[in-house]
Amino acid sequence: MAKTNKSDFLVNQVRRYLEPGPIVLVSSRWQDKTNIMTLGWHTVLEFSPSLVGLMISTGNHSHHMIRESRECVINLPTTKLTDTVVGIGNTSGAEIDKFEEFGLTVEEASEVDAPLISFECRLHEDALVERYNFFIFEVVKAHVAPSPKHPETLHYTGDGVFMVSGKIISRRSQFRPEML
Repeated sequence: MAKTNKSDFLVNQVRRYLEPGPIVLVSSRWQDKTNIMTLGWHTVLEFSPSLVGLMISTGNHSHHMIRESRECVINLPTTKLTDTVVGIGNTSGAEIDKFEEFGLTVEEASEVDAPLISFECRLHEDALVERYNFFIFEVVKAHVAPSPKHPETLHYTGDGVFMVSGKIISRRSQFRPEML
């Protein structure tokens, strides 16, 4: 490997480089109350069943709702919703109705009680919740817009700064599905 010109970096800031994916909105419902939160700490864990891990802090109003209901909906906002994503992330569902405040439509999901937008999830494993606030969900139903195939998504780098997903690079001719 070629020598590079790099300098020391704060280890508590490495997430700015390692965030696993786009910002998502996570909706929940518990005891007739709904909420939606902005989340950047998530990762795909398995293809089949479709498992997704979410780190939801106990300080977040959604944590208790999701812990009790054992379900949520993961929503993938596009860049058109940047200000809404920031607004949702800067407010607490304990104080306001975020769906009303941000003009979001509450639609009923078919597999879970949480308000629908994209990926309906049920808690698959909670062994890491108590120690790490890490929920493992199974996506039980998915809904996506037919277009665009690769929407522009937001990726948080810290300090109120976002990156937008970049151009698509295809290597389909080199793809080996047996390696999955």
